Amino acid sequence: MTAPRFDPPWWLRGPHAQTVYAAIAVRAPRVELRRERWDTPDGDFVDVDFLDGPAGAPWLHLFHGLEGSSESPYARALMAHARDHGWRGSVMHFRGCSGEMNRLARAYHSGDTAEVEWVLERVRGVAARPLHAVGVSLGGNALAKWLGEAGENARAVVESAAVVCAPVDLMAAGDALGRGFGLLYTRHFLATLKRTALAKLVRHPGLYDASRVRASRTLREFDNLVTAPLHGFRDTDDYWTRASAKPWLSRIAVPTLLVNARDDPFLPESALPTEREVSSAVKLEFTPRGGHVGFVSGPFPGEISWLPRRIFHFLEKHE
Repeated sequence: MTAPRFDPPWWLRGPHAQTVYAAIAVRAPRVELRRERWDTPDGDFVDVDFLDGPAGAPWLHLFHGLEGSSESPYARALMAHARDHGWRGSVMHFRGCSGEMNRLARAYHSGDTAEVEWVLERVRGVAARPLHAVGVSLGGNALAKWLGEAGENARAVVESAAVVCAPVDLMAAGDALGRGFGLLYTRHFLATLKRTALAKLVRHPGLYDASRVRASRTLREFDNLVTAPLHGFRDTDDYWTRASAKPWLSRIAVPTLLVNARDDPFLPESALPTEREVSSAVKLEFTPRGGHVGFVSGPFPGEISWLPRRIFHFLEKHE
């Protein structure tokens, strides 16, 4: 069986239509998940949602995108596909993304590979082998960076991986979201990012200037005020440079599928990695259309089954 091909529908044209429609209008399947709270080594917690299944069945672990959760349409579609294939699965919520604010001043960020490694090691202890990892958008960048940093050692943790619409060049992605139509996506993200950041000041007074947080209009401004200093970076430029996964793609040893649409409004086509910039373990799949984690296909009203089908084909066959 060959890998499924993505055929965008005639009635949903353009990257923004794909991106927005997939996020708010498409019908995503419902999956029954079981939640556990894991205390982190630094005294915080993360909430992990589990898809139960037969003992010994393959396991899919998902890292979601910026301000995402197990309720994100792509997460529901992936977990439904895992369920229908008899797999088990889990979705780890980055700190503060499960509906309850985390305990510490820190939150999460695009290069949080220490968190990725800790979670995968713990899931690995529950799942046994085979364990497969998927990261979407921000979670995809963090997963890809960890895979590169870990190199051959990652093989002891995961069998294979898939990275979807990851902003592997955070500088290019941040700039794209700081102008034109990208500012509409930024406004959407900032609505919850600001609310969480301001709520943290009640528990952790003096972390940053509340008035400047309220006034921030771009991710560059917000990251400079909040994300970078909270997580040990000098400023936005330092954060976006050091947290980008692109320089690490050449060191990935685990079979990894890297999926992106060439018209992804979050990452310019010119910033997509080339074959020369990735290892032989990485398969690049860049569809001409699809937007940012859109990939809607089929007759109206459309569905989002292509992405999970493509991911599972790779995880099972490495092609």
